[in-house]
Amino acid sequence: MKWSLLALAAGFCIDLVVGDPHDIPHPVVGIGKLISFFEKILRRLFPKTVLGENIAGGVLWVMVAAVSTAVPVAVLWLCHRVSPWLRLAAESVMCWQILATKSLRDESMRVFCALEAGDLDKARRAVSMIVGRDTQRLDDGGVTRAAVETVAENTSDGVVAPMLFAAVGGAPLGFFYKAVNTMDSMLGYVEPPYKNIGLVPAKMDDLMNFVPARLSAFLMLAAGWLLGMDVKNGWKIFRRDRFRHASPNSAQTESVCAGLMGLRLAGDAWYHGVLHKKPFIGDPVREITHRDIPRACRLLYGTAVLALLLCCGVKALILL
Repeated sequence: MKWSLLALAAGFCIDLVVGDPHDIPHPVVGIGKLISFFEKILRRLFPKTVLGENIAGGVLWVMVAAVSTAVPVAVLWLCHRVSPWLRLAAESVMCWQILATKSLRDESMRVFCALEAGDLDKARRAVSMIVGRDTQRLDDGGVTRAAVETVAENTSDGVVAPMLFAAVGGAPLGFFYKAVNTMDSMLGYVEPPYKNIGLVPAKMDDLMNFVPARLSAFLMLAAGWLLGMDVKNGWKIFRRDRFRHASPNSAQTESVCAGLMGLRLAGDAWYHGVLHKKPFIGDPVREITHRDIPRACRLLYGTAVLALLLCCGVKALILL
């Protein structure tokens, strides 16, 4: 447990400095390719019925989750056979790879820079890299809202949740979470051809994020207090709007962010050419501005640091 604690802290620091360089192969890309590989095989093996595709999605979930967990377990076991220090180094790199604090900030700030330069097309392309919705129809405010929303939502999915899993079970459990989350990102849609095969991955992602999303919301409130934001309104909007989303988890941090910053987020959005009617989150205390993107990033960083301190504190108490 002591080695895993050190690895988590080291990985977090590496992530803040290095982020996710595009020229270095990332394990999550490999997980994505594994998902696509199994999907093609299982679609051929199972009947093209609702039940058949549901079962195929369940089998896919088990296979991808098992492989994604077993590989880091084997790598760390082999490293430990050589030296505990080699294991620490390997696990630190793994923890770096499962966290996305700096990359989330960098990608959202690319949107900010394009908006500030007045290049709406470039801003749409930049935001399309971090959101699942169609971005071609978004105006300036829509692009800004999309960037703020994805920073708020992924504060849990991309930072706090994998950190919590890694704190509990080391890097292997962190990669288990990344596999679960990636399967939901790739398959968890309500439109064909993913509606049926993506059912189990989507429901399992909801289950695995239930606790992390709520803990992330409280940590975000604490970070908002430290940053001098409107915590009273953040708490109000969190209590009122935290379930205004098809997912039981996505609006937890999004509602806190909307309240802390005095914004109205969410609303109708296009996905794969289909308009999805979605309720608003938050109140329009003021109009959203480009500067709200870096504000959301500061909130992300504050929440991430508090999450790390919480994880390290709890593990240290257990070790005493």
